[in-house]
Amino acid sequence: MSAGLVILGIVVLLALRVPIAFAILAPCLVYMASSGQSSGLALRTAAQEINSFPLLAIPLFIMVGVAANHTGIADRIFAFAQVLLGRVRAGLGYVNIGVSVGFSWVSGTALADVAGMGKMQVPAMTDRGYPRRFALGLTAASSLISPIMPPSIPAIVYASVAAVSTAALFAAAVVPAFLVATGLAIAVYLWGRKRPELVEERPTLAQARTATLRVLGPLGAPVILIGGILGGFFTPTEAAAVGAAYVLALGFLYRRLNPRSLWRITVETATTTASIAIVLAASGLLGWILARERVPQDIASFLLDFTENPIVFLILVNLVLILIGTVLEPIAALMITVPVLLPIAVQFGVDPVHFGVIVIVNLMIGLLTPPIGGVLFVLGSATRTPMHEVFRGTAPFLIPLLVVLGLLTVAPDLVLFLPRYLGL
Repeated sequence: MSAGLVILGIVVLLALRVPIAFAILAPCLVYMASSGQSSGLALRTAAQEINSFPLLAIPLFIMVGVAANHTGIADRIFAFAQVLLGRVRAGLGYVNIGVSVGFSWVSGTALADVAGMGKMQVPAMTDRGYPRRFALGLTAASSLISPIMPPSIPAIVYASVAAVSTAALFAAAVVPAFLVATGLAIAVYLWGRKRPELVEERPTLAQARTATLRVLGPLGAPVILIGGILGGFFTPTEAAAVGAAYVLALGFLYRRLNPRSLWRITVETATTTASIAIVLAASGLLGWILARERVPQDIASFLLDFTENPIVFLILVNLVLILIGTVLEPIAALMITVPVLLPIAVQFGVDPVHFGVIVIVNLMIGLLTPPIGGVLFVLGSATRTPMHEVFRGTAPFLIPLLVVLGLLTVAPDLVLFLPRYLGL
């Protein structure tokens, strides 16, 4: 059985709506059996993929995001952003983006962001006269800031697979995340120029003071998480543990946590972690098979014959990854594509950290596109809106996201400036 048949089997199973982990695992096990490899080797190879200390940060960062949703941190960030940006024309659009930036420092995943913000921001915007499609589209698009901005769970996975510094990848992702926020803000500005009625009332001094005091506690989380990692005080895994403890402590301090809600947080964290772990394990076995069949070398030979220009190569990678992102969940896509494409990128002289940011941004855009579109499903469920309606609102915001992706592709210094400056 060849690698091509394995990939074909995965595609067929995905088309039949088989869960991603099992769609990957089943053809891989058939390959192992047909090529005379033992089931023990298959299980050991899969298990080794998740037997990694850096990956321990994933459940801890998931707990940070889940706990932040349960403890009202999102509400406090929203109120503070409203005070800062509400008076601007189409101000709730900027508030939407600002809340996603603020929440991204403790979330790490787009789905946690859109699940927490969708129920709050979409009704808030529609109640004040914003078109529902605009509110849905902007909320979906701004949620992509979370998996790009550190602490990013996709970045942790990429760093583990590519054997690069997680801290360097975190630092490299800061500027791209702010570029995404800026691109969306420009889109809001262009949309809001002819809508002078969309202006909030000026907050009173008491309201501004209250909102500022209420957000001081949540602002401590990114200081601990990102400051600790980039400052060299913590490894990402240690920072995740400290951050989880800090957010839980805030929950008890705000009287938003009790034993029952703590149990719900634990269950949600364990469920999400398990779903990611089984995808990681199955993808690890697939990566072993592709390496055994010399697929990366064959692709590298083809691309090197096709072009010697690294920019042309990265443009081709962008096209491939966007297509993959439309049908595969990002973690699975990372695990499958990075072992194949990264060695080729290195041959073209592309920095692995720069390549990692490009891969992550590409696959995050896939969260906004059917037929998989994880963000579309979650936002549609949270707001009781059909997925196709959410996508119709989201489609215009794909333009600034693709423009930012193009900038990151042709200007690696935008990505590599900060890690170089910090000596990472």
